[in-house]
Amino acid sequence: MELALPEVDDGKCEGCGDCVRLCPGHAVALIAGKAVIVLPENCDYCADCEAFCPSSAIRCPFEIVMGDGAGEDS
Repeated sequence: MELALPEVDDGKCEGCGDCVRLCPGHAVALIAGKAVIVLPENCDYCADCEAFCPSSAIRCPFEIVMGDGAGEDS
């Protein structure tokens, strides 16, 4: 199974490092002045990087559903 990971838009990333400082799993690093998910196994998809990126360069495109996914009305 492929990991759900945040996506970084290199064109928007300004290399401020906020995502690196805020990532609780230390999954993000700056390489050549751009954010990169360097330890994908440490990413818990909390979306802090997306929420706090001042240039909106990081997206978390997947919705995480907790539980069995059946919903209340099934």
